[in-house]
Amino acid sequence: QVSELVQFLLVKDQKKIPIKRADMLKNVIREYKDASSEILNKAGRTLQEVFGMQLVEIDAKRHTYILINNLPRPEGEYLCKDKEKEKMGLLLVILSFIFMKGNSVKDSALWEFLRLLRVYPGKPHRVFGDVRKLVTEEFGRQKYLEITPIPLTDPPEFKYQWGPRAEKETSKKDVLNFVAKMQGKDPRFWASQHGEAEANL
Repeated sequence: QVSELVQFLLVKDQKKIPIKRADMLKNVIREYKDASSEILNKAGRTLQEVFGMQLVEIDAKRHTYILINNLPRPEGEYLCKDKEKEKMGLLLVILSFIFMKGNSVKDSALWEFLRLLRVYPGKPHRVFGDVRKLVTEEFGRQKYLEITPIPLTDPPEFKYQWGPRAEKETSKKDVLNFVAKMQGKDPRFWASQHGEAEANL
């Protein structure tokens, strides 16, 4: 059961969608429900030792889990798998923008910022395809971004914040260093962000 669960988790993780405990029980653990905690713990250990991945519960109420990469990342290799590199690059830019703007931005500000990078929400992009869909659906579903409607807005507006996967897979310090490198400045140039990044370690 343990190796079956490990395979199930690795396959599910390809899509980076949070995995529900209920699905693990239904699809893999089945009649071994009584031993489910033990199976889950052993699978978690195997993932850690063999694949350098950590199984993390991100929602204790709904029992949803994600796998995060536990191997030390070389400088600049953020959240990457080869074919995903460009998407993850865009994600890192978005996470940086949110952090530098005080950890929460309105969708209008985010699209305005992306337009400056020549990435337009309504236009198909050569690498990213439908950018609006990628940002609002894929990054949201994968829990990299937390997207919340702003009450009493017409037309509806949304605010964007870091999601639980972003919090686990990267750090504010990494992101600040990335911004500093892009702008050729010392991270301490942004005093309040630097203070927050240091406090967040």
